[in-house]
Amino acid sequence: MARVVLDAGHGGPEPGAVYEGRQEKDDNLRLALAVGEILQNNGVDVAYTRTEDVYDTPLEKARIANREGGDFLISFHRNSSPEANQYSGVESLVFDRSGEKVQLAENINEELEQVGFRNLGVKERPGLVILRRSQMPAVLVETGFLNTEADNELFDERFDEIALAIANGVLQTLGQNQVQAQERYYRVQTGAFQRREYAEDLLYQLLGQNFPAYILREDNYYKVQVGAFRQLDNAVRMEEALRRQGYSTFITT
Repeated sequence: MARVVLDAGHGGPEPGAVYEGRQEKDDNLRLALAVGEILQNNGVDVAYTRTEDVYDTPLEKARIANREGGDFLISFHRNSSPEANQYSGVESLVFDRSGEKVQLAENINEELEQVGFRNLGVKERPGLVILRRSQMPAVLVETGFLNTEADNELFDERFDEIALAIANGVLQTLGQNQVQAQERYYRVQTGAFQRREYAEDLLYQLLGQNFPAYILREDNYYKVQVGAFRQLDNAVRMEEALRRQGYSTFITT
């Protein structure tokens, strides 16, 4: 069975890039968990360097990945530029341009380009510890710029497609069949707001309790949802956990 290690960049007191209250660490974790679930549902053994809001150094994360072992390591990040709305697009970073990691990076970029991101290409970053110290082919994916509004809108509105695109890039590299976009996923909704700041307040509350929450822009509303489950039973369990914490919920697809 193929095995992939997923690393959600930053975490805990280290938020990564920050833009208007949005923290990179939250987007990274949300996306890593969503991609991991899709891969697991398609026969890939998945391990994580973190599944909640905690911090380990890049060196420790590389050590965790090495202990877990696997065919690939993917580190999830979001880019940032000196000025807001200065740049846009997705790029993937590798230690050097050799081996399977380059093919994986190119496959992921091409899949994300189909979702709507500008493809900024694959770049060498031998100085990054997570890439230098991993003992398996490793790719760091910068899923759009956190301080570019167009990239954030794409990230939020097409989140499921983005997770699916990255998973398909992995499956393609592993030589497995890709997942079709029309596959149904169940999500637990906890609120819908016309003003984004209200949605963000609820989002940060949920993330603070380690729920994999995110905002989806749909039908002129900012919808706060949790998880993306292929099996309805998993969504029901998540809904029960949310209700025990006092949230009003319903399951959507």
